Amino acid sequence: MQNTQLIYILDPMCSWCWGFNPVLQQVLKHAQAAGVKVTLRVGGLRTGQQAVLDQSKREYILQHWRSVAETTGQSFNFADALPSGFLYNTEPACRALVVARELDDTLMFNLLDRLQQAFYQDAIDITQPRVLRELAVAAGYSSEAFCSAFDAADTHAATQAEFAWVHNLAVSGFPTLLAQYQQQYALISNGYQPYTALEALLSRWISINANA
Repeated sequence: MQNTQLIYILDPMCSWCWGFNPVLQQVLKHAQAAGVKVTLRVGGLRTGQQAVLDQSKREYILQHWRSVAETTGQSFNFADALPSGFLYNTEPACRALVVARELDDTLMFNLLDRLQQAFYQDAIDITQPRVLRELAVAAGYSSEAFCSAFDAADTHAATQAEFAWVHNLAVSGFPTLLAQYQQQYALISNGYQPYTALEALLSRWISINANA
């Protein structure tokens, strides 16, 4: 891990992370201009038994989505969302981002954007490996390299280890933006905030640490 970097903690199937996407684009632009690396870590929002949806859970989730849409202005495809039988398991999409980071981290935010658009705007099931491969290829990854890494036992283990790392960090929600200098972490944003709410803190941290 780099000595100085920003760490974006998220789940690609977290609606508030989709709401945060325009803010993330501004963070990436700011960091790039300052020469600060931005990486990501995935948190595993819904896996195992949590992934099974009944009608009440579906309605609860869609209610959250409407709140996100109202607060952030991000668009959602409510008509086709979460069809009957859909298993809301975020592990495969998280694992796809772990693979993306390891293969070529310069493309991983492109893949994240494609994952979120596919799920929230196009109502595409991004829990399916075939879909994840297609999106990875569209983002610039080799199909063979992505599939090989995605299916590897080491990648499954690395994804679970990442979930544990996020959990042990006591992150209380997604999205979260951390700033890391050496082994010290500073919280820039926890939960959704507009860029105007975090810009001053981000700028201050970058000015102090970017060239340290």
